[in-house]
Amino acid sequence: MPMPLIWLLKAALIYGGLLLTAAIMTLAERKVSAWIQFRHGPNRVGPFGLLQPVADGVKLFFKEEVVPAGANRWMFRIAPALAAIPAMLTVAVIPFGGQIAEVEGRPVYLSVADLDIGVLYVLALAGLGVYGVILGGWSSNSKYSLLGGLRASAQMVSYELSLILAVLAVVAVSGSLDLRAIVAGQAHLASWNVWSQPVAFVLFVICGFAETNRHPFDFAECEPELVGGFHTEYSSMRFALYFLGEYCAMTVMACLTTTLFLGGPSVPFWAGAPWWIGSFAFLLKMSCFLFLFLWVRWTLPRFRFDQLMNLGWKVFLPVALANILVTGLVISLGGGA
Repeated sequence: MPMPLIWLLKAALIYGGLLLTAAIMTLAERKVSAWIQFRHGPNRVGPFGLLQPVADGVKLFFKEEVVPAGANRWMFRIAPALAAIPAMLTVAVIPFGGQIAEVEGRPVYLSVADLDIGVLYVLALAGLGVYGVILGGWSSNSKYSLLGGLRASAQMVSYELSLILAVLAVVAVSGSLDLRAIVAGQAHLASWNVWSQPVAFVLFVICGFAETNRHPFDFAECEPELVGGFHTEYSSMRFALYFLGEYCAMTVMACLTTTLFLGGPSVPFWAGAPWWIGSFAFLLKMSCFLFLFLWVRWTLPRFRFDQLMNLGWKVFLPVALANILVTGLVISLGGGA
């Protein structure tokens, strides 16, 4: 099989899996919330409500699209795509498995692209998703939407720094910006970065909630105060694009946490596991973090906005700086990479 065709098949498999996961998460969100609140979730569309994501897609596709009077029509239409595309592009460098074949003397891995600077690629795209939220809020010509966009920008700046410092601690320990090299350094359970960088792990997970605008950091949409926040004026498929971007971002964040801290596709106590076993292990780890996103939403109350800012600047940032300082000292004294 020629290499271009293999690349095409890998891209179709991974991006198809990402979109399928996002669709499943819309059902899981309702099912988990129902389970936590002792009620039934969707159970009318298909067996056990499994076709509810299809029904949602059909409904949104046929709904009328409304553009508010006074809105910047071009920016209003393009903003949802700007929110969804960065998350979809980020998944390209995630190593979902090891070598699956060898074609023309070249190894074939289960990822769309293998970049030597994969971490930089991820961090560069991570900061772009907020532009879709900001521009959507600004272009809607609505005070609620504008306030949601402004909150998203303040939140992103506050937590992006701590998230980057948490990732840099892992890079310093691993000695590489290549995500596959970082995974290779975690081949055994005892070498997972979660053990050597527990502070960075906790920071990364919490900042991941803020970066994806998930509860208890969902101030960009905050229904009691902003009606629906940045997407108040959206309808039809552009409304769906915002939520597609959110669930894709959640999936990517779960994949990154698995890759950076939990060994990626490595299987505990089975160093030489086949690639498909490793990929299954990756999906299991990723699913645990996706469940965490849902569990936290329906368990914890939302912060106040001043608490959000204080937590980001007065707690997380100093802790992240102290962690990178201690990591550097340990490495310089011969205790790391």
